[in-house]
Amino acid sequence: MNPAPLPMINPVRPYAWGSRTAIAALQGREPSGAPEAELWMGAHPAAPSLLETPSGQASLVDLIAADPETMLGSAVTDAFGPRLPFLLKILAADRPLSLQVHPSPEQARAGYDREERAGVPLDAAERNYRDPYAKPELICALEPFEALCGFREPVEAAALLDGLGVPELAPVVKLLAGGGLRAAVGEALTLPEEERGPLVTRVVEACARVPELAWAAELARHHPGDPGVVIALCMNRVRLAPGEAMYVPAGQPHSYLRGVGVEIMGASDNVLRGGLTGKHIDIPELLRILSAEPGEPALVSPSRPDPSSGEEVYLTPACEFRLSRVRLDGRAVLSASGPRVVLGTAGEVRVRGTDGAALEVPPGRSVFVPAAAGTITLDGAGTVFVAAVGGEARGGFRA
Repeated sequence: MNPAPLPMINPVRPYAWGSRTAIAALQGREPSGAPEAELWMGAHPAAPSLLETPSGQASLVDLIAADPETMLGSAVTDAFGPRLPFLLKILAADRPLSLQVHPSPEQARAGYDREERAGVPLDAAERNYRDPYAKPELICALEPFEALCGFREPVEAAALLDGLGVPELAPVVKLLAGGGLRAAVGEALTLPEEERGPLVTRVVEACARVPELAWAAELARHHPGDPGVVIALCMNRVRLAPGEAMYVPAGQPHSYLRGVGVEIMGASDNVLRGGLTGKHIDIPELLRILSAEPGEPALVSPSRPDPSSGEEVYLTPACEFRLSRVRLDGRAVLSASGPRVVLGTAGEVRVRGTDGAALEVPPGRSVFVPAAAGTITLDGAGTVFVAAVGGEARGGFRA
């Protein structure tokens, strides 16, 4: 097939927590009337992008399967197999996402194999591991973005909960005061059903009296009686300004509260949920993979490893992906190898391959660049994000 950059047709995921206007506004179209939570750009089997090829529209999954060398290149195929290892998204949240963690590569493989041996159907609601892959992720704000990520110091969390004056929290406070984060999380999440509602109600009433804790009361409005509200109070609250980013490694608890951002992740469906959701929750498995080490969230500022390219790269340890931003007023040449997705977020930008043909990348639209396309040129005035496979150096991928 032609290795030139190709326009993408990307699916919108209508999750209930999604904004009804943000993605449509970015794309300059009328809202659909339904929640539009995520715009997916990639080859995830659940909702792959279509590419507009010279012979018609075709699934990116099928194109990769037919010619992995052209689409991915040998370095990526050798490291990850014939699959695109990252998934790029625009995430638009009007309501909080579930409190969740993702497994490491070893945990994902072991969990997937275990559930396969047990005969748990891949589409079963109680399935934890739908594939054998890890799911590290990075969120970069397009507008002010709020999240919870990682735990506060246990003593700090104990003091906050104790200050609410809710006697029923005493067992959790005691465990936190002794440094037992994991045990405290387990205590809160395994309360008997009949005790959860009254406890959360009292916690919410106390939070409503403290202006800086009003956000926790808002969580309970969406998820009444959910003990995840107590866990949320033990976590770091994060506010990202446009252009700021946060990396979420395996095992780190997190929840995105509201806002619009560009998200890139390992192409996986593996999520262990602990609350703030009506979906399946497996507390023992969550506690097993949970990182209960306190610490500040991993905020990532863009850097310029190669100033001549104009790219600002959000560097992370993830081998599955690499995200960069190009704020353009003129021309930039990008010579990184491997498959890439170029996503427009502002202004008017064109992508040119080695054949010289130009493709417009308006806001909310994207272009797939096959590995065989090699160097690309951007020109115009605007902003694009470029998703690629991670590596310590261009062309040096590691799995």
